[in-house]
Amino acid sequence: MNLGRLSATAVFAATALALTACSASTPSPTSAPSVDREARAVVANFRAPVSNWALESDDAYVLSIAGCLETLVKYDSTTQNIEPMLAESWKQSSDTAWDFTLRQNVKFQDGTALDAKAAAASLNHVLKATAPARAVNPKTISKVSAVDADTLRVTTPAADPLLPYRMASVNAGILAPAAYGADGIDPFGHCTGPFIPVSEKAGQSLSLDRNVNYWGGDVQLAGGEIRYITEGPTRATQVQTGEADISMSIPATSLATLEADNSVKVLKADSPRTATLYLNNSRAPFDNLKLRQAATMALDLPAIAASVYEGAAQPATGPFAPSESWANPDLQVPQVNLEEAKKLVADSGYQQDKPLEIIAITERAEFAAVGAIIQEQFKQIGLQANVVTKSYGSVEPEVLAGNYDMILSQRNRMIDIADPIGFLQSDYTCDGGYNLSHYCNKDFDALIEKALPKTDQATRHDLYRQAGDVLAADAANVWLVNEQAIDALGSTVQGYVQDPLTRYVLTKDLAKTK
Repeated sequence: MNLGRLSATAVFAATALALTACSASTPSPTSAPSVDREARAVVANFRAPVSNWALESDDAYVLSIAGCLETLVKYDSTTQNIEPMLAESWKQSSDTAWDFTLRQNVKFQDGTALDAKAAAASLNHVLKATAPARAVNPKTISKVSAVDADTLRVTTPAADPLLPYRMASVNAGILAPAAYGADGIDPFGHCTGPFIPVSEKAGQSLSLDRNVNYWGGDVQLAGGEIRYITEGPTRATQVQTGEADISMSIPATSLATLEADNSVKVLKADSPRTATLYLNNSRAPFDNLKLRQAATMALDLPAIAASVYEGAAQPATGPFAPSESWANPDLQVPQVNLEEAKKLVADSGYQQDKPLEIIAITERAEFAAVGAIIQEQFKQIGLQANVVTKSYGSVEPEVLAGNYDMILSQRNRMIDIADPIGFLQSDYTCDGGYNLSHYCNKDFDALIEKALPKTDQATRHDLYRQAGDVLAADAANVWLVNEQAIDALGSTVQGYVQDPLTRYVLTKDLAKTK
């Protein structure tokens, strides 16, 4: 079975992620302004590196959007098909082994050649990490080895038809052997991408120059800069003032202002991203099903979508968006039922001695307002809660350790691999590496284990639907609204293709006009 191009089964194919630009029509080729070959692009990114460039961490996303880090295969940003990148082809050589044939004549930015031995060492470094990545870890990959100079073999513990999806994860990025030192990872000059990192202002920005020897061809920009700006309104302001050429993940609260500015292009795409009130299932009071059900019944999701999100999001029916082929079409938006919620609180035996805490992450500006609404609606059923705003990076260790009550955050279900299995496995199985809600149900785990080896799409989707139904019945979290991916561009930017999975921004084809 040669899978040199593997079509993704993710939601994107069903929802047609065409870009919507609030700008004038594209000029005809005869009137198009010329490209500025000396231009540099500034990107306002919502994520800052916090783990010394460890590829098993979210720092890999920064290196990927910066045009530095590349993977064996990649997603086409519009179709979400898997395509060749550092590997030119791949095939399943046995039930538990996949062979990737590397592209010829690829060199790392330090001049050393990419071969199977170097690629294997890079992937094995991630597999051996203390906290492995969600998509690339010993539970999903048992061994990576070089068959010969040009062939890399990835072995899985059991049959895994979605292994190529995992290889498109940024956590499966490939760096030169010299990048791995005793003091950590140094990506500077050790990537394969169109841009070379040259300097960093810690906690502020990463600067890059054009890779004149890029294997993929001519690079349009002279360089770029990734600015770490966690505050959504600031990212929106910077693209308006011209301080940034591209601002990623614009909050819904800034959308109307940007759409009214003729100097800014706003791009929107359907996204498998759901704003969620995570409930800590592992400790009181939300280890009690009745309390979790009461929390769901207390919240007016359509009102939140209409007010805070100004219609740019839809109220959620459960862990999946209704448009996804594996979502249960019979699930409805939970209805407000204050009397029943009060009864559930009373029946649970909950006695409040101090207010609960809702953490609203600052990376999403709208969460402070959402938290205030939840606080008021909880009061009506006898739950007192205080809202605190904190950056996600500062609270993630405590949240993962289970030391919290509630947190408002959002999760792109397809960001690890473009199939729900990655999200369901990492976020909701008992041993899931990103189980923020600390949910554990053996019946749910059994469904995921059953789905893992299935190659038939219809069978997989039915099992995903069953898993989603279990999560909804258990009220594992309160899924609030299904969001859109919103980016904003300055008027001189050309060649930008919005990626709802936020993997690719600085590409060889990105340009600015004179």
